[in-house]
Amino acid sequence: MSVVGCILAGGAGLRMGGQDKGLLTWQGRPLIESVIARFLPQVDTLVLSANRHLQQYQAYGYPVLADTEEGYAGPLAGIEQALRQAHGAHELVAIVPCDAPLLPLDLVARLHSSLAAADVDIAYAVTAGGDQPVFSLIKTSLLGSLSEYLRSGERKVQRWYGRCPCIAVPFDDQPTAFTNINTPDMLRNISQT
Repeated sequence: MSVVGCILAGGAGLRMGGQDKGLLTWQGRPLIESVIARFLPQVDTLVLSANRHLQQYQAYGYPVLADTEEGYAGPLAGIEQALRQAHGAHELVAIVPCDAPLLPLDLVARLHSSLAAADVDIAYAVTAGGDQPVFSLIKTSLLGSLSEYLRSGERKVQRWYGRCPCIAVPFDDQPTAFTNINTPDMLRNISQT
């Protein structure tokens, strides 16, 4: 099965004082570059979901998808655009956020294995610390379901997942791999590791 990878970089970055998290510097380069380096080898093609600084994201050479709604509608709006872009040409979309530079190098393989074995439409990561719903693998056939869910005014990722055949895939062996850099302190601290 061919997999489109989508890096979500379209958030408002409220806990970062409104900064675009994907473009914040970590270990001498923008966060998104670290995410691309770990994620790209796991997928067949890559798209970026962003709602501002589009030219900076386009400079990486991958399609940049913006939400169709005004403002910041949350991760599902970016996921919807990725499913729309991939629908018809690819069967699966792998999703990761732009602020997780330590994401597992075997993320997509493990999600795909569990999705296929359980014969479900969505596989997402879970650790002892809780669910990691924006680290997921989603069948493009769910585009209609997601669009309808968003049109109803809903925005919660896991509530939509709950309406679909899905499986939570344990990654307890890599608990720090899912660290999201959400605050300036986290950006400083994770830089020291």
